[in-house]
Amino acid sequence: MRGSALRRGCACALVTLALTSGVAVAGAAPDSGSAATPAPAPAERSTTAPPTTPAIRRIEPVDDRRVRVFVDSPAMQREVEVLVLLPRDRSQPRPTVYMLDGRSAEPDTNNWLEKGRAAEFYADKPVNVVFTVGGPSSFYTDWQQPDPVLGLNRWETFLTEELPPVIDARFEGNGRNAVSGVSMGAEAAMMLAVRRPELYRAVAGYSGCFSMGTDLGQAEARAVIATYGGDPDNMFGPSDHPDWLAHDVVLHAEALRGKAIYLSAGSGIPGVYDGPDNPDYPGNIGLGGPLEAGTSNCTRRLTGRLQQLGIGVTTHFRATGTHSWPYWADELEVSWPTVAAGLGL
Repeated sequence: MRGSALRRGCACALVTLALTSGVAVAGAAPDSGSAATPAPAPAERSTTAPPTTPAIRRIEPVDDRRVRVFVDSPAMQREVEVLVLLPRDRSQPRPTVYMLDGRSAEPDTNNWLEKGRAAEFYADKPVNVVFTVGGPSSFYTDWQQPDPVLGLNRWETFLTEELPPVIDARFEGNGRNAVSGVSMGAEAAMMLAVRRPELYRAVAGYSGCFSMGTDLGQAEARAVIATYGGDPDNMFGPSDHPDWLAHDVVLHAEALRGKAIYLSAGSGIPGVYDGPDNPDYPGNIGLGGPLEAGTSNCTRRLTGRLQQLGIGVTTHFRATGTHSWPYWADELEVSWPTVAAGLGL
């Protein structure tokens, strides 16, 4: 036990060093979901009293297809914002795709919209798309305890129990759902699909790691939380708490049977978006390269487990590419046939 804890501590220290020292090592932080330079965690919006029933409090238009939706969340004990992208043709009920952000989730937007070209991609798709807002370093899961820095995180309950019914009722959802995410959000998407398998027909994970129950997987998760000043023990408890194993996707991969599954990662070798014409290229190469090589190994491990179980999975292992947004924007198009088939489109 002592040796295991020592290995975990060393691994956590190395991963934390990689995540937090990207600027010093590479000269610039990569344009990445998990490796961007952290900003202070945003203060939570709160209602005058904690809500008791999930309900849409108000809707604010952004443009002709995009709206900000403010939802009273009893689980989060506050008003939670999401962004909803509506299809051009709204004459029929439609599926919903939930898009989870990476580690550096912004307080007022989602990087899939800002950097991932999601609005353009979904312009002709017959789906509602719901984007999380905020939740940096949260893994979009239910934490055991509120965190002094990262606040109260009960994202799993919010995203799987409270939000879908009010979204479907207000925006004509037909009950068919998909969930996808990038980097930290990739692991979160897979965790949600494993833990609430009845809710999702399709799941996609881009450049993620999926083994919370292993020493290295836990070290990676702890490092991500530490970059925002959070206490990892507030998420799933001390290192030997069974909640770490309970959220291990590889360990519980059987729960993914029957879903449309898409997994992708690059090799970490600089690719088409990593040249000098990209101002982020020093960080993308120096830090985003090793990070993506690591997520490639993680993704291959989950792929191998699914294949061992006889569960179908579509994969895209790119020969090049770093841990950065231009590649993930491309992945929306590549993954869409798998996601669409799962949604019955």
